[in-house]
Amino acid sequence: MAKVAITRGKFNCINATAASNGVIAAAAADQRGSLQKSIAKSRGENGTATAEDLSIFKTSVTRILTKHASAILMDPEYGLEAIRQRAPGTGVLVSYEKTGYDVSVKGRLPDLLSEWSVRRLVEIGAHGIKILLYYNPDDSAAINEIKHAFIERIGAECRAMDVAFFLEPLAYNDELGDEKGLAFAKKKPEYVTRYMEEFSKPRYGVDILKVEVPVNVKFVEGMRAYAGQTAYTRADAMGLFRESAAAAKKPFIYLSAGVSDDVFRETLELAAEAGTDFSGVLCGRATWQDGVPIYGQQGVAALDAWLEDRGVKNIEALNAVLAQGAKPWWTIYGGKENIEVIDQVPAVV
Repeated sequence: MAKVAITRGKFNCINATAASNGVIAAAAADQRGSLQKSIAKSRGENGTATAEDLSIFKTSVTRILTKHASAILMDPEYGLEAIRQRAPGTGVLVSYEKTGYDVSVKGRLPDLLSEWSVRRLVEIGAHGIKILLYYNPDDSAAINEIKHAFIERIGAECRAMDVAFFLEPLAYNDELGDEKGLAFAKKKPEYVTRYMEEFSKPRYGVDILKVEVPVNVKFVEGMRAYAGQTAYTRADAMGLFRESAAAAKKPFIYLSAGVSDDVFRETLELAAEAGTDFSGVLCGRATWQDGVPIYGQQGVAALDAWLEDRGVKNIEALNAVLAQGAKPWWTIYGGKENIEVIDQVPAVV
């Protein structure tokens, strides 16, 4: 295999988000609108949640859980204090996109935070810039060309600052309805494989793909999470894991996508059994979501106590799964020795 050239800044930034073994074991707390709604809901029918609530919650999660994580993903809107309170040596990933999307416009088009740039995110300590992109390979060319150009621009901005670019594509199809339903579960493996292939292309400048697992384990017959309807057998699911992984030409990590911690661990165990070269996780709600009502109803001291107990147990259990199945991020390049670290930014292909 020919050597792979990576600029020194990007190489150092990716390593800053990974453990010493090259596995990315990152926590995430960049949720904004959804977290605010969850806190408000926990306070009853007329409950509310303020910007201060978001900042307090994120700070507790970061201060406690980053003692057991290689990095934290945070937003710059409510998470600046949280970033400052991370454990020493913890890498920083920062969201650059606005939360949600305009439902009145077809295609779930992305947008950026107006007051931020990659330069400004680097100045607050970002080692990695994260973009969430809703992506349907079967959307019209007009919609997807907008998204392709959007990612190319972010890639160029990250390249100019020599900082790592973490892309989080999320598959969707509005015509299939519920993305947690059976119809979508049958289509999801194809969509995940296709977007991993697309955004591995050098033109986008992506360094790490932060991706969904290609199957919904609730529809995998024989899994503990199986809910009675079948989209794939266990053997099918492992084949789909291998197929999507083979499409990646960049290191990739799995996201928890809001499932419970036990379901996420079971999913990762399946990925490991399938032999996929995933390089870790970026796990948010699976670790701390049960602490939301505790904070909403009992306050920050109760949240801290829950995080120190159950939250830490959740992340340690996840780390144990990673120790058995995850591969260093440089595996996809043929090993660390096959990477040539260069100072000059290479030309765009």
